[in-house]
Amino acid sequence: MPVATIDGAPVWRHRTSRQSLLIWFGWLCLVALFVFCWQVMTRDTIWAFVEDAPRQAADIGSRMFPPRWSYIERLLLPLWDTLNIATLGTVLGIIIAVPIAFLAARNTTPSTLIVRPIALFIIVASRSINSLIWALLLVSIIGPGVLAGVIAIGLRSIGFVAKLLYEAIEEIDEKQVEAVRSTGASGAQVIDYAIVPQVLPAFFGIAVFRWDINIRESTILGLVGAGGIGLQLQASLNVLAWPQVTMIFVVILATVVISEWVSAKVRHAII
Repeated sequence: MPVATIDGAPVWRHRTSRQSLLIWFGWLCLVALFVFCWQVMTRDTIWAFVEDAPRQAADIGSRMFPPRWSYIERLLLPLWDTLNIATLGTVLGIIIAVPIAFLAARNTTPSTLIVRPIALFIIVASRSINSLIWALLLVSIIGPGVLAGVIAIGLRSIGFVAKLLYEAIEEIDEKQVEAVRSTGASGAQVIDYAIVPQVLPAFFGIAVFRWDINIRESTILGLVGAGGIGLQLQASLNVLAWPQVTMIFVVILATVVISEWVSAKVRHAII
């Protein structure tokens, strides 16, 4: 915009002086916020420990190699528990999430004033609490073990699956719904013949993607007593058995890589 003239010719500037001043003021506030947050985060930091951290990390790293390969025999059963936690937890979450997704979608909910807000609240509550916190609470309620891990993964999966699924339901082609409804089909038949076929590919993709995520999350639930390979990791850390810790890391890495490969293949085949 022309804001000044030189020898009668307008000088074009990208922003006015006021806009430039507001931008600089915003950057100044951002820098001040960063400095304040840094002071809060480092208020109780012992900098002598920070300076010694590289030496300590190198010392622990030297103790972690070579891995104790013979320890892998004791990891097979915990690894199986981890896979069961991820798989059963995913199934549990999907079973609960599917009806919640239909209740949360604007075009399938029976009530946008009452039912939909309740469904959205369940989705937000599930997504806002980490699976590790769910596991910590459930271990205190029902005791340690695989069951607590399965329920924790299931509760965490509800919000993820339901949110993506209800968004997919809201994006369907309404012309197909109107065509089925014009035949005199009931509400259940409309869902069965017009909505489900459209969201089914997205549903399978979401389910496999969530299972892949749950494989990763279930590996650490044992740290709070919820079963799986995390129990072995916690036990090895407690006795400072670093070669065993390395072996557990290798097994977890291999499991995650394989699950990622399987997940990618399945999603590619479906979608």
